[in-house]
Amino acid sequence: MRSEFQLEPDLCHLNHAAVGPWPRRAAEAVARFAEENFHQGSLDYPRWLVTEQRLRERLARLIAADSPDDIALAKNTSEALSIIAHGLPWQDGDNLVGIAQEFPSNRIVWESLADRGVTWRALDLERSSDPEAELMALCDRRTRMIAVSWVQYGRGLRLDLERIGAFCRARDILFCVDAIQGLGALPFDLTSSQADFVVADGHKWMLGPEGVALLYVRPERRATLTLRQFGWRMVEHPGDFERPDWTPAADARRFECGSPNLLGIHALEASLSLLEEVGLERVWSLLQARTEQLIALIDQRGFELLTPRDPDRRAGIVTFRVPGAPADRLYRDLMQRRVLCAQRGGGIRFSPHFHTPLDVIERAMTIVDDLLDL
Repeated sequence: MRSEFQLEPDLCHLNHAAVGPWPRRAAEAVARFAEENFHQGSLDYPRWLVTEQRLRERLARLIAADSPDDIALAKNTSEALSIIAHGLPWQDGDNLVGIAQEFPSNRIVWESLADRGVTWRALDLERSSDPEAELMALCDRRTRMIAVSWVQYGRGLRLDLERIGAFCRARDILFCVDAIQGLGALPFDLTSSQADFVVADGHKWMLGPEGVALLYVRPERRATLTLRQFGWRMVEHPGDFERPDWTPAADARRFECGSPNLLGIHALEASLSLLEEVGLERVWSLLQARTEQLIALIDQRGFELLTPRDPDRRAGIVTFRVPGAPADRLYRDLMQRRVLCAQRGGGIRFSPHFHTPLDVIERAMTIVDDLLDL
């Protein structure tokens, strides 16, 4: 991996839960794409579309979807969630269930349905000992959907999607999964989760750029979403520009109204090729070793671990609090020392990936020690 990831030697990159670094092959794919545009414009546009199709195929394999035709490419997670939220046929008095501590993208979009008479019921994780059971307990006969993140962005709690999915399927409740903090870090199984909708931007654990996101809609749910965006590409015959009549595409392209982000597509396709070469099981094993090392170093220092200790309850996020040290000040000082991290969930969030050198984690914690001594 040292040939794929060559970050500056004095940088401790522990921020994949925000924006991850590209591997070498993604940077080279973008450079080739730019050079090609510079010298010959769009002469080989059909070949670019082959790369786009490869990306759909890789994303389909990443979530174990049946077909790349089930994969739409959105601009970001927020757009993908908005397509779902404002496409469903809600009725006045309906409700949906989620989590209060969600990232704003997975809160605001549901709150925006209030003017349609839809109530967003939020579980407070701070008071929860069994989040899946308590999410289910918030449901009633007017609950249309449970919408949650697979992995919570602040403290890294990983939910049992299979348990929630089985509950939803038995009661004909829709299940929407924001998978941005898990895809690319650990294996995802669409069959066992039984999710109706899966969304995730590519710029975190998938090691891609901002501006390209996965949108999966279960095939039998596609027609239930009213389309709110229209354009030349979301129709059944997108190349027939003179055709006077049109119908939405039968596959997931119906959610893509206009021209694709081919620059981002080239980068993300290259990044996913690396994850496939390594294998998600191996990626997850290596990442677990790094999070366990990090937790051990936190425990050695007597810091407060805010991330769950149970390996089945966490992914790649490790959040901790240093008693007596304000998180905002420690975060600023760490960033000044080039420890790339985040202030989240009431503490400092470190998020290494499978390729993060173990000595980088050691060095980051030594820098924490130095700052506390000062």
